[in-house]
Amino acid sequence: MLKASSSPSKPHFKREKRLASQGLWPVAGIDEAGRGPLAGPVAAAAVILDPGNLPKGLNDSKLLSSEVREMLFDDIMQRAVAVAVAFSSAAEIDRINIRQATLSAMRRALASLSTAPSYVLVDGNDLPAKLVCAGETIVAGDASSVSIAAASIIAKVTRDRLMRRLCPHHPQYGFSQHFGYATKAHREAIARHGPSPFHRMTFSPLRMIAT
Repeated sequence: MLKASSSPSKPHFKREKRLASQGLWPVAGIDEAGRGPLAGPVAAAAVILDPGNLPKGLNDSKLLSSEVREMLFDDIMQRAVAVAVAFSSAAEIDRINIRQATLSAMRRALASLSTAPSYVLVDGNDLPAKLVCAGETIVAGDASSVSIAAASIIAKVTRDRLMRRLCPHHPQYGFSQHFGYATKAHREAIARHGPSPFHRMTFSPLRMIAT
């Protein structure tokens, strides 16, 4: 296992190519979406890209509009060798904390790939334990590795779609607008209606409601 490294400013495929030249292939990228919201699951995606058929325009999902993310989502799904997404629910987050729930979702996503990876690049500086292969962390990896950038887009779009599907069942919270993040409107809805089954009760201000 290698220690976390800092990243250049533009996503590229150089690190994956170098690993492949060392006999480490396939290489997967992992990223998460939804660590900060007050409601909904945290999502993790694992993606193995095809070196000969890379999607164009990949970048950190936070830097892309929702329309561009949706288009890139479809392109990644068509071109990638393998894609997998896993969730940790609000209940699991409350039970084991957001860090452990995120790492658990990452482990499950990697293990669910239809093609077994030989190495994994993980966004951030926190490498999950007991992965199915060796790997390394990359700080701001979604801005340097196209594999991680692809995973960030898959995780973000998948989670946003899930929150939109939850919205009609709990319309008072407006999940389809803020996706569970702590916007003013969302906090006011919690104060007015109380929490839903999808809220993270260990997160402030919900923690105060639970005590």
